[in-house]
Amino acid sequence: MHGNDRSAAALLGGLIALGLVWGGSHLRDAVQLWKQADRVVAVKGLAERQVQADLVLWPISFSVTADSLAGLYDAIDEDRGKITRFLGNAGFEPGELSIAAPVVQDVWASQFAEPRPPQRYRADAVVLVRSNRVDLVKQSLPASAELVSQGVLLTQSYEHKIQYVFTGLNDIKPAMIAEATANAREAARQFAKDADAEVGGIRSAQQGYFSVTDLDSYTPEIKQVRVVTSVDYLLE
Repeated sequence: MHGNDRSAAALLGGLIALGLVWGGSHLRDAVQLWKQADRVVAVKGLAERQVQADLVLWPISFSVTADSLAGLYDAIDEDRGKITRFLGNAGFEPGELSIAAPVVQDVWASQFAEPRPPQRYRADAVVLVRSNRVDLVKQSLPASAELVSQGVLLTQSYEHKIQYVFTGLNDIKPAMIAEATANAREAARQFAKDADAEVGGIRSAQQGYFSVTDLDSYTPEIKQVRVVTSVDYLLE
């Protein structure tokens, strides 16, 4: 073999050896990464709180009838006045009250059977209480029955039911997310202990949606706030 051929062969052999070393190093790194990726525990963390509603919507709906439209609107004004006076005496401010436009119906036009109702027109109207004073609303609810004794025909419907609302969700979100994440890490730590491993960093995390529900049907003014987070932790 000539000197040039031997030099070329040696150079080729060196390059092949270097390639094997480089390839083996990257193969080991790839295997290590694969093993790390395989050592993952997926857990969920829960955070719950009970909070007091800080806004209440109390629609007081009523109905009136009359033979003429003029008489109908006079009846609406009269009953509306009774309701606003009752609320004023209970301690509510004018700014907490709003009045919706009445829904007027020609009863005779929608009923063809005889005999016709004695009064042709009917109106359904609402006085809405929107207040942050939840306790005052709860106190005034039973007393509103006295409006019936004053001749006000109070009506009830799903559309006009009282609503208790919690508006401070954004204020408690960060603390609840932190609590749910800590709860998830504790679950991962227990799993790692059973697997003879240690919890590493977070591989991925997903925040669930916040739910706000009534504590129960008897205390709708107390809300149950709940959030679940899903976290994937690396195990070391």
